[in-house]
Amino acid sequence: MTNTAKILNFGRGNFAEQERNVADLDDGYARLSNMLIEAYSGADLTKRQFKVLLAILRKTYGWNKPMDRITDSQLSEITKLPVKRCNEAKLELVRMNIIKQQGGMFGPNKNISEWCIPQNEGGSPKMRDIPQNEGKSPKTRDKTSLKLGDCYPSKQGDTKDTITKEKRKDYSSENSGESSDQPENDLSVVKPDAAIQSGSKWGTAEDLTAAEWMFDMVKTIAPSARKPNFAGWANDIRLMRERDGRNHRDMCVLFRWACQDNFWSGNVLSPAKLRDKWTQ
Repeated sequence: MTNTAKILNFGRGNFAEQERNVADLDDGYARLSNMLIEAYSGADLTKRQFKVLLAILRKTYGWNKPMDRITDSQLSEITKLPVKRCNEAKLELVRMNIIKQQGGMFGPNKNISEWCIPQNEGGSPKMRDIPQNEGKSPKTRDKTSLKLGDCYPSKQGDTKDTITKEKRKDYSSENSGESSDQPENDLSVVKPDAAIQSGSKWGTAEDLTAAEWMFDMVKTIAPSARKPNFAGWANDIRLMRERDGRNHRDMCVLFRWACQDNFWSGNVLSPAKLRDKWTQ
């Protein structure tokens, strides 16, 4: 039996044969304004949301398109995230107005003032396109317009003290059937534009964003408020848009004004009440 020795080569190897992965503009690029880059950098997004945002930028601006049909599987391939997580993050970005949606088309929203990013810390909720009006009416800048205070004098004292237990029911109201555009016992049809739907009650991504913003406003005067039925809230907001001719900005401006008023803060605590009291 002969003794043999096996020589193992632990050398550095031939790195020249390894493929180099270097980015090159000749392989394509996305035109992105410095303002958008700074806005994205300052946005308080989760890691998952940011990865999906970059993937959407790649699938749109990377092809010189403002919007395109982007599937969740395409996002998953780029982000290396599960398809389900990509869908969740995409819808979150739509609700924040960072991403626009038109049917099955998605694309970046360049209008930064329309972004609606929730705050992580305490304080009043922020929607950047709603002007500061110092608690005055958004229509005439005075506290006696909108007919909200014509019949009822404003109560004095702290806003929180004026909210009774009965009025707190509005926070988590399921919304009555009269707010719906279909009878409650009808078989509901899935709406293609719905970001949220429960039975016959539904709303778009923009309606849901406004509903979530309104609830954040409610929590500033009632921190213990229970989470409402957002499908019902979004449905009422949609009806105000489609039937009453309101827009999201005016709804949110008036809702914030009502929440800051000593009397109306105890009476307008949901989109349904806002719609009911709008002309009073």
